[in-house]
Amino acid sequence: MSTLLEKALEKVSALPQDEQDAIASQILASLEDENTWKERFVEKRDVIRRMAREALEEDERGETLPLDDLL
Repeated sequence: MSTLLEKALEKVSALPQDEQDAIASQILASLEDENTWKERFVEKRDVIRRMAREALEEDERGETLPLDDLL
Protein backbone atom coordinates (compact mmCIF):
# COMPACT_ATOMS: atom_id res chain seq x y z
CA MET A 1 0.00 0.00 0.00
CA SER A 2 1.32 3.44 -0.85
CA THR A 3 2.18 5.99 1.80
CA LEU A 4 -0.43 8.39 0.45
CA LEU A 5 -3.17 5.76 0.64
CA GLU A 6 -2.12 4.84 4.17
CA LYS A 7 -2.33 8.50 5.16
CA ALA A 8 -5.77 8.86 3.60
CA LEU A 9 -7.09 5.73 5.28
CA GLU A 10 -5.70 6.87 8.60
CA LYS A 11 -7.68 10.11 8.31
CA VAL A 12 -10.80 8.27 7.17
CA SER A 13 -10.58 5.86 10.09
CA ALA A 14 -10.90 8.82 12.47
CA LEU A 15 -14.28 9.77 10.98
CA PRO A 16 -17.67 8.55 12.22
CA GLN A 17 -18.84 5.20 10.79
CA ASP A 18 -21.43 6.72 8.44
CA GLU A 19 -18.84 9.05 6.92
CA GLN A 20 -16.40 6.17 6.55
CA ASP A 21 -19.08 4.18 4.73
CA ALA A 22 -19.84 7.12 2.44
CA ILE A 23 -16.18 7.52 1.50
CA ALA A 24 -15.79 3.77 1.03
CA SER A 25 -18.82 3.75 -1.29
CA GLN A 26 -17.30 6.57 -3.35
CA ILE A 27 -13.97 4.76 -3.63
CA LEU A 28 -15.62 1.49 -4.65
CA ALA A 29 -17.81 3.27 -7.22
CA SER A 30 -14.77 5.04 -8.65
CA LEU A 31 -12.85 1.76 -8.94
CA GLU A 32 -15.81 0.08 -10.62
CA ASP A 33 -16.16 2.99 -13.04
CA GLU A 34 -12.46 2.79 -13.89
CA ASN A 35 -12.76 -0.94 -14.48
CA THR A 36 -15.78 -0.42 -16.74
CA TRP A 37 -13.86 2.10 -18.86
CA LYS A 38 -10.90 -0.26 -19.16
CA GLU A 39 -13.19 -3.06 -20.32
CA ARG A 40 -14.88 -0.80 -22.87
CA PHE A 41 -11.57 0.30 -24.33
CA VAL A 42 -10.38 -3.29 -24.62
CA GLU A 43 -13.61 -4.25 -26.37
CA LYS A 44 -13.32 -1.30 -28.75
CA ARG A 45 -9.56 -1.55 -29.37
CA ASP A 46 -9.97 -2.36 -33.07
CA VAL A 47 -12.42 0.51 -33.58
CA ILE A 48 -10.10 2.97 -31.82
CA ARG A 49 -7.13 1.80 -33.90
CA ARG A 50 -9.13 2.16 -37.12
CA MET A 51 -10.26 5.65 -36.16
CA ALA A 52 -6.70 6.66 -35.28
CA ARG A 53 -5.41 5.30 -38.58
CA GLU A 54 -8.13 7.18 -40.48
CA ALA A 55 -7.30 10.41 -38.64
CA LEU A 56 -3.61 10.07 -39.49
CA GLU A 57 -4.45 9.40 -43.13
CA GLU A 58 -6.70 12.47 -43.25
CA ASP A 59 -3.89 14.54 -41.77
CA GLU A 60 -1.42 13.20 -44.34
CA ARG A 61 -3.84 14.22 -47.11
CA GLY A 62 -4.06 17.72 -45.63
CA GLU A 63 -7.71 17.35 -44.65
CA THR A 64 -7.22 18.55 -41.08
CA LEU A 65 -6.70 21.91 -39.41
CA PRO A 66 -4.13 22.79 -36.74
CA LEU A 67 -5.66 22.72 -33.27
CA ASP A 68 -4.71 26.39 -32.74
CA ASP A 69 -6.95 27.32 -35.68
CA LEU A 70 -9.91 25.68 -33.99
CA LEU A 71 -9.51 27.29 -30.58
